[in-house]
Amino acid sequence: MTSSVLDLAPVVPVVVLEDSADAVPLARALVAGGLPAIEVTLRTDAALDAIRAIAAEVPGAVVGAGTVISARNVEDTVAAGARFLVSPGWTDALLGAMKGSGLPFLPGVSTTSEVVALLERGVTEMKFFPAEAAGGTAYLKALSAPLPQARFCPTGGISAASAPSYLALPNVGCVGGSWMVPADAVAGRDWDRVARLAAEAAALA
Repeated sequence: MTSSVLDLAPVVPVVVLEDSADAVPLARALVAGGLPAIEVTLRTDAALDAIRAIAAEVPGAVVGAGTVISARNVEDTVAAGARFLVSPGWTDALLGAMKGSGLPFLPGVSTTSEVVALLERGVTEMKFFPAEAAGGTAYLKALSAPLPQARFCPTGGISAASAPSYLALPNVGCVGGSWMVPADAVAGRDWDRVARLAAEAAALA
């Protein structure tokens, strides 16, 4: 696997699963559509089991953990088989735990000062969250001149319509989004629809 989460795919699906039994068919649909990097968020009780199942049963998937906010989250997700880590924000304690995991990780930022603080600590790849609420493409474009060494995965409020404008920016490596895993498709187990939406997202590259 590449050491950079940003280079796995143009779009990283952000997945919230209520039932871990849906994890494997959902992941297979995303991989079939061309999106191998899958961020399973730790927002539900099913998340760790979902990560475990995808890691064990979907060889084409690169499963990661999102909403990582503590050292315990890092330990649990690494043990479950996560291959990258994503946080909505960061502290020095969380950053230390993510670095110590040996996995690629994206700490979350939404201000220039947070970006500079991470650059001071040797981190150049970050999640920009919540992207739309925090200033969107205009904000990221403004950061690219003074801080060209920082690269981002914007996530939060991004759609199929807005993703291309983010991906066109020189400091954006990929975007995160959930539009290819709509809640009604997951609830209805419409994996063909998920695969179609994933293929459309993969084509945005």
